[in-house]
Amino acid sequence: MTDQLLRFTDSTELANRAAGMLVTQIAHYQQDPDRIVHLCLTGGRIALRVYESFGGRLEAAGADPGRMELWWSDDRFSATDDPARHAGPALALMAGKFQLDPARTHPMPAADGVIDADAAAATYAKELGDVVFDICLLSIGQEGHVAGIFPDHESFEPQSSTVIGLSGSPKGEVDRISLTVPALERSAEVWFLANGDDKADAVAQALSGSPDTPAGQVRGREATKWFIDRDAGRELPWFECDW
Repeated sequence: MTDQLLRFTDSTELANRAAGMLVTQIAHYQQDPDRIVHLCLTGGRIALRVYESFGGRLEAAGADPGRMELWWSDDRFSATDDPARHAGPALALMAGKFQLDPARTHPMPAADGVIDADAAAATYAKELGDVVFDICLLSIGQEGHVAGIFPDHESFEPQSSTVIGLSGSPKGEVDRISLTVPALERSAEVWFLANGDDKADAVAQALSGSPDTPAGQVRGREATKWFIDRDAGRELPWFECDW
């Protein structure tokens, strides 16, 4: 299946358009009154801008936040109040826009009282079960990493589990927890978010299907969409027409 490339002039347009499309798709799914929409969220500055815009659009679109399940693709295995964790800032932004249902919100385990990242990963795998994401939002790193899956690292090796713990990730941070490629590819749709000149090489490699680039190996079962700004797409052909 061919990836769909959506290009925007800057990160503001990217965030607003991605948020608008996300809300529209959720409202479409929820035309079925029994439908619970499963979203997998990602970290990163552009993702936070999408969440902020997204939260303010739900009511107008007729989408019901009470029928959304929120999951995460990866996070730092650190204290709950660590501002660098993905879940905390995302939830804070969304909570200011709509009411979150704690029973349908699934941040990855924090390090408070959990023995290690492997144990936390096992806990999250059990919680996740056989859930299929309707839409999985993913960021891409400068070297092409996606979620906690890095090039030339054990996280990129074939995995049979859905969630793994990472000790001493290549980013030089604390331990992490991440969904694996097989878990991400259970998603009906995968939406990549990429902005900035520093992501351009990774975007080009991923879209070429490079086997050495983790982001190039993750695809949705029904659709894969790339939301990129002009800077992130500088290595790709760009045509402008005057009508």
